[in-house]
Amino acid sequence: MLFKKSEEGQIENNSENKNIEEEVNFLIIGLGNIGEKYENTRHNIGFDVVDELAKKHNAKWELDRLAFMSKFKFKSRNFYLIKPTTYMNLSGKAVKLWMDKLKIKPENILVVVDDLSLDFGMLRLRTKGSAGGHNGLKNIETVLQSSKYSRIKFGIGNNFSKGKQVNFVLGEWNKRENEELPFLIDKATNMCEAFCTIGASHTMSQFNGTS
Repeated sequence: MLFKKSEEGQIENNSENKNIEEEVNFLIIGLGNIGEKYENTRHNIGFDVVDELAKKHNAKWELDRLAFMSKFKFKSRNFYLIKPTTYMNLSGKAVKLWMDKLKIKPENILVVVDDLSLDFGMLRLRTKGSAGGHNGLKNIETVLQSSKYSRIKFGIGNNFSKGKQVNFVLGEWNKRENEELPFLIDKATNMCEAFCTIGASHTMSQFNGTS
Protein backbone atom coordinates (compact mmCIF):
# COMPACT_ATOMS: atom_id res chain seq x y z
CA MET A 1 0.00 0.00 0.00
CA LEU A 2 2.86 2.35 0.83
CA PHE A 3 4.38 1.55 -2.56
CA LYS A 4 1.11 2.32 -4.31
CA LYS A 5 0.80 5.64 -2.54
CA SER A 6 4.33 6.56 -3.51
CA GLU A 7 3.66 5.51 -7.08
CA GLU A 8 0.50 7.59 -7.19
CA GLY A 9 2.38 10.57 -5.83
CA GLN A 10 5.01 10.19 -8.53
CA ILE A 11 2.32 10.03 -11.21
CA GLU A 12 0.77 13.21 -9.87
CA ASN A 13 4.14 14.98 -9.99
CA ASN A 14 4.65 13.90 -13.60
CA SER A 15 1.23 15.29 -14.43
CA GLU A 16 2.18 18.62 -12.93
CA ASN A 17 5.37 18.70 -15.01
CA LYS A 18 3.32 18.26 -18.17
CA ASN A 19 1.46 21.44 -17.35
CA ILE A 20 4.62 23.56 -17.40
CA GLU A 21 4.10 26.31 -19.98
CA GLU A 22 5.87 25.70 -23.28
CA GLU A 23 8.19 28.35 -24.66
CA VAL A 24 6.88 30.55 -27.47
CA ASN A 25 8.87 32.70 -29.90
CA PHE A 26 8.02 36.30 -30.78
CA LEU A 27 9.62 38.64 -33.31
CA ILE A 28 9.52 42.38 -32.60
CA ILE A 29 10.52 44.65 -35.47
CA GLY A 30 11.49 48.26 -34.91
CA LEU A 31 11.25 50.29 -38.10
CA GLY A 32 13.77 52.99 -38.96
CA ASN A 33 16.72 53.94 -41.12
CA ILE A 34 20.35 53.06 -40.48
CA GLY A 35 22.87 55.89 -40.14
CA GLU A 36 23.79 58.75 -37.82
CA LYS A 37 21.80 61.33 -39.78
CA TYR A 38 18.58 59.46 -38.93
CA GLU A 39 19.22 59.18 -35.20
CA ASN A 40 16.79 61.01 -32.89
CA THR A 41 14.34 61.53 -35.77
CA ARG A 42 10.63 60.85 -35.69
CA HIS A 43 10.83 58.19 -38.40
CA ASN A 44 13.27 56.16 -36.28
CA ILE A 45 11.10 55.78 -33.19
CA GLY A 46 10.74 52.04 -33.92
CA PHE A 47 14.51 51.66 -33.54
CA ASP A 48 14.41 53.68 -30.31
CA VAL A 49 11.73 51.48 -28.76
CA VAL A 50 13.46 48.16 -29.48
CA ASP A 51 16.79 49.67 -28.36
CA GLU A 52 15.22 50.49 -25.00
CA LEU A 53 13.58 47.06 -24.78
CA ALA A 54 16.93 45.35 -25.35
CA LYS A 55 18.61 47.63 -22.80
CA LYS A 56 15.89 46.88 -20.25
CA HIS A 57 16.68 43.17 -20.49
CA ASN A 58 20.47 43.51 -20.80
CA ALA A 59 20.40 42.12 -24.33
CA LYS A 60 23.15 42.88 -26.85
CA TRP A 61 22.81 43.73 -30.53
CA GLU A 62 24.66 41.86 -33.26
CA LEU A 63 24.78 42.61 -36.97
CA ASP A 64 23.27 39.69 -38.88
CA ARG A 65 21.51 39.12 -42.21
CA LEU A 66 19.56 42.22 -43.26
CA ALA A 67 19.26 43.42 -39.66
CA PHE A 68 20.75 44.04 -36.27
CA MET A 69 19.39 41.30 -34.01
CA SER A 70 19.00 40.96 -30.26
CA LYS A 71 17.30 38.34 -28.11
CA PHE A 72 16.29 37.61 -24.52
CA LYS A 73 13.85 35.48 -22.53
CA PHE A 74 11.03 36.96 -20.45
CA LYS A 75 8.22 35.03 -18.73
CA SER A 76 8.96 31.85 -20.71
CA ARG A 77 8.76 33.76 -24.00
CA ASN A 78 11.69 34.11 -26.37
CA PHE A 79 11.90 37.70 -27.59
CA TYR A 80 13.74 38.26 -30.87
CA LEU A 81 14.25 41.92 -31.79
CA ILE A 82 15.41 43.21 -35.16
CA LYS A 83 16.31 46.58 -36.65
CA PRO A 84 16.33 46.12 -40.45
CA THR A 85 19.42 47.43 -42.26
CA THR A 86 17.52 47.52 -45.56
CA TYR A 87 16.29 51.08 -44.97
CA MET A 88 12.62 51.76 -44.38
CA ASN A 89 11.28 51.14 -47.88
CA LEU A 90 12.54 47.53 -47.97
CA SER A 91 11.74 46.54 -44.37
CA GLY A 92 9.65 43.58 -45.55
CA LYS A 93 12.72 41.72 -46.80
CA ALA A 94 14.21 41.58 -43.30
CA VAL A 95 10.89 40.75 -41.67
CA LYS A 96 10.26 37.80 -44.00
CA LEU A 97 13.80 36.47 -43.71
CA TRP A 98 13.72 36.42 -39.90
CA MET A 99 10.18 35.08 -39.71
CA ASP A 100 11.27 32.14 -41.86
CA LYS A 101 14.62 31.66 -40.14
CA LEU A 102 13.12 31.63 -36.64
CA LYS A 103 9.87 29.93 -37.72
CA ILE A 104 7.78 32.74 -36.25
CA LYS A 105 4.04 32.62 -36.86
CA PRO A 106 2.46 35.78 -38.36
CA GLU A 107 0.36 36.25 -35.23
CA ASN A 108 3.58 36.37 -33.17
CA ILE A 109 5.21 39.30 -34.94
CA LEU A 110 4.92 42.89 -33.75
CA VAL A 111 6.03 45.97 -35.70
CA VAL A 112 6.81 49.25 -33.90
CA VAL A 113 6.28 52.20 -36.22
CA ASP A 114 5.80 55.98 -36.29
CA ASP A 115 2.33 57.26 -37.18
CA LEU A 116 1.33 60.68 -38.52
CA SER A 117 -2.38 60.14 -37.93
CA LEU A 118 -1.97 60.01 -34.14
CA ASP A 119 -1.14 63.00 -31.97
CA PHE A 120 2.28 62.97 -30.37
CA GLY A 121 2.16 60.88 -27.21
CA MET A 122 -0.59 58.53 -28.34
CA LEU A 123 0.21 54.83 -28.74
CA ARG A 124 -2.09 52.24 -30.29
CA LEU A 125 -1.82 48.50 -30.74
CA ARG A 126 -3.58 47.14 -33.83
CA THR A 127 -3.67 43.52 -35.01
CA LYS A 128 -4.28 44.46 -38.64
CA GLY A 129 -4.97 47.45 -40.86
CA SER A 130 -3.80 49.47 -43.81
CA ALA A 131 -0.30 50.85 -44.23
CA GLY A 132 -1.73 54.36 -44.04
CA GLY A 133 0.85 55.70 -46.48
CA HIS A 134 3.81 54.44 -44.41
CA ASN A 135 6.44 53.05 -46.78
CA GLY A 136 7.82 50.57 -44.26
CA LEU A 137 4.41 49.07 -43.61
CA LYS A 138 3.61 49.09 -47.33
CA ASN A 139 6.66 46.95 -48.06
CA ILE A 140 5.96 44.54 -45.20
CA GLU A 141 2.40 44.12 -46.48
CA THR A 142 3.66 43.53 -50.03
CA VAL A 143 6.25 40.95 -49.01
CA LEU A 144 3.99 39.10 -46.56
CA GLN A 145 1.00 39.50 -48.90
CA SER A 146 -1.09 40.33 -45.87
CA SER A 147 -2.01 43.27 -43.64
CA LYS A 148 -2.91 40.93 -40.78
CA TYR A 149 0.04 41.49 -38.50
CA SER A 150 0.22 43.43 -35.24
CA ARG A 151 1.76 46.84 -34.97
CA ILE A 152 2.30 49.44 -32.25
CA LYS A 153 1.62 52.85 -33.78
CA PHE A 154 3.63 55.57 -32.07
CA GLY A 155 1.98 58.93 -32.65
CA ILE A 156 4.29 61.66 -33.95
CA GLY A 157 1.56 64.17 -34.87
CA ASN A 158 1.26 66.11 -38.11
CA ASN A 159 2.43 69.57 -37.18
CA PHE A 160 3.86 70.53 -40.56
CA SER A 161 2.87 72.83 -43.39
CA LYS A 162 1.83 71.68 -46.84
CA GLY A 163 4.64 69.98 -48.73
CA LYS A 164 6.81 69.61 -45.62
CA GLN A 165 5.82 66.10 -44.54
CA VAL A 166 9.15 64.48 -45.45
CA ASN A 167 11.11 67.15 -43.57
CA PHE A 168 8.87 66.69 -40.54
CA VAL A 169 9.07 62.88 -40.50
CA LEU A 170 12.83 62.86 -41.00
CA GLY A 171 13.32 65.78 -38.63
CA GLU A 172 14.49 65.62 -35.03
CA TRP A 173 12.14 65.84 -32.06
CA ASN A 174 11.62 69.28 -30.62
CA LYS A 175 12.49 70.22 -27.04
CA ARG A 176 9.05 69.47 -25.57
CA GLU A 177 8.85 66.11 -27.34
CA ASN A 178 12.33 65.14 -26.17
CA GLU A 179 11.27 65.77 -22.57
CA GLU A 180 8.32 63.39 -22.90
CA LEU A 181 9.98 60.70 -25.02
CA PRO A 182 11.55 58.63 -22.20
CA PHE A 183 8.15 58.04 -20.60
CA LEU A 184 6.50 57.22 -23.94
CA ILE A 185 9.26 54.87 -25.05
CA ASP A 186 9.07 53.08 -21.71
CA LYS A 187 5.33 52.69 -22.18
CA ALA A 188 5.90 51.26 -25.66
CA THR A 189 8.34 48.67 -24.27
CA ASN A 190 5.71 47.67 -21.70
CA MET A 191 3.23 47.22 -24.54
CA CYS A 192 5.70 44.95 -26.36
CA GLU A 193 6.14 42.81 -23.25
CA ALA A 194 2.39 42.65 -22.68
CA PHE A 195 1.67 41.67 -26.28
CA CYS A 196 3.99 38.69 -25.95
CA THR A 197 2.84 37.59 -22.50
CA ILE A 198 -0.86 38.42 -22.04
CA GLY A 199 -1.90 38.68 -25.69
CA ALA A 200 -3.07 41.38 -28.08
CA SER A 201 -6.62 41.71 -26.75
CA HIS A 202 -5.61 42.29 -23.13
CA THR A 203 -2.80 44.61 -24.21
CA MET A 204 -5.21 46.76 -26.21
CA SER A 205 -7.60 46.91 -23.26
CA GLN A 206 -4.82 47.93 -20.91
CA PHE A 207 -2.96 50.47 -23.04
CA ASN A 208 -5.09 51.74 -25.94
CA GLY A 209 -6.94 54.93 -25.12
CA THR A 210 -4.32 56.13 -22.64
CA SER A 211 -1.59 58.69 -23.15
